Amino acid sequence: MINVVALAGLAILAAILAVMLRRYHAEYGMILSLAAGAVILLALLSSLSPALEEARSLLQAAALPGESLVILFKALGVCWLAQFAADSCRDAGEGALASKIELAGKTAVLLITLPLFGQVAEVAAQLAGA
Repeated sequence: MINVVALAGLAILAAILAVMLRRYHAEYGMILSLAAGAVILLALLSSLSPALEEARSLLQAAALPGESLVILFKALGVCWLAQFAADSCRDAGEGALASKIELAGKTAVLLITLPLFGQVAEVAAQLAGA
């Protein structure tokens, strides 16, 4: 289970310390922000196993292939990674670079999920022919 209160407290504490550090050493403030973000991301990832099991059982109940779950979680991972990288770039004052990372993440998600679009098209064709 995710302890949102602890993660929020960590984020607020890291933000306050980063702001204080940036006054004297901007690079240390950035490192602290990145480290806190990585710790929060790792805490979220470590608590994903119950969600994975629930998604797996839902896919089995719906008689969907197991690779659909893999595709969905790959896409989710790309979204999280792209968002984390883009937010870090924005914190560093690189808004244009953050936008490029977001575009790359969206493109990667599209490419990853193409097999799912094919499966949906097949089901739609079967339903239209029936």
